[in-house]
Amino acid sequence: MIKVKNLVHDIKDVPVTWIFEKYCKLDQKLFGEDVKIKSLFNPKERTPSMCIYLDKDKKYKFKDFSTGKGGGPIELVKLIYSLTYHQACQLIVEHYNDFVLHNNGGYDIKEFKQSSKYKVVSYSERKWSTQDQYFWTQFNIGSKLLEAHYVKPLDSYCMSKDGNSLCIKGLYLYGYFKSDGTLYKIYQPKTLDKKFIKVTDYIQAWDQLQKCNHLVITSSLKDVMSIKSFKLDIDVIAPDSENTMIKQDVMEELRDKYEKIIVLFDYDDAGIKAMQAYKEKYPFIEITLLPMSKDVSDSIKDYGAKEVRNRLVPILAKKLNNG
Repeated sequence: MIKVKNLVHDIKDVPVTWIFEKYCKLDQKLFGEDVKIKSLFNPKERTPSMCIYLDKDKKYKFKDFSTGKGGGPIELVKLIYSLTYHQACQLIVEHYNDFVLHNNGGYDIKEFKQSSKYKVVSYSERKWSTQDQYFWTQFNIGSKLLEAHYVKPLDSYCMSKDGNSLCIKGLYLYGYFKSDGTLYKIYQPKTLDKKFIKVTDYIQAWDQLQKCNHLVITSSLKDVMSIKSFKLDIDVIAPDSENTMIKQDVMEELRDKYEKIIVLFDYDDAGIKAMQAYKEKYPFIEITLLPMSKDVSDSIKDYGAKEVRNRLVPILAKKLNNG
């Protein structure tokens, strides 16, 4: 049996009823009726005063009479999470895509990923689009870097397990390939829970190593390309993930090749713990942080490439010169 699931990329494609059902934690589906619940913004409220209703244009909105807050579905999420309009839209799309992958009929992608028998059996490429350009350039990653690292846009991919197939379609799907054309990972950024589908083991950007004197090990291929966009005289690679330790024989090979190795993972608890684990196992490396956003690529998106370069270069130089 084959089940196809379509990921969305635009807030307009997310059902308004689903937004209210999810974020208001309703125990019923909305089919045109009005619903009254306890305020999401006033924890002391005892008598429900928050109404979810159809307005005169037959669109669902909310009104919280205990606080005076009200509006449409995006305004609801903005208020719940203290987000901007753009951030709220992005979060809703990501949550909805997770819902599509895990529920919404057919097979749960989590079941496929947890099974040792699952495998990606096919994929379909597509042409680059203006949406792709906008997505990648916000991280200072252009077409030359994408081409050099064998990143290609996908129209869909299919997974198989025990005779059942699950096919995922969407505008923001990308295949990561080795130099020999082997697909090793699928990246689906418009989700929260399953951004990556691992196809095979591979140290990312290994095929792009040059003969530089220094090496930076970072957390993802996106961060690899963002760092390389600064045109520094360093090599950059990434393991499968921060939680994947590069094997000892490989690290010893890298130690013999490079004058210094710096590990630069995410600026969060998980990233810091992963770097500390690397330092404990491989004391010959240096570890450092970029105290901006979660990672290098997100820092570029939030602060701009120039600001990130101005802050990152001295941090790396200090480690390379002094250790």
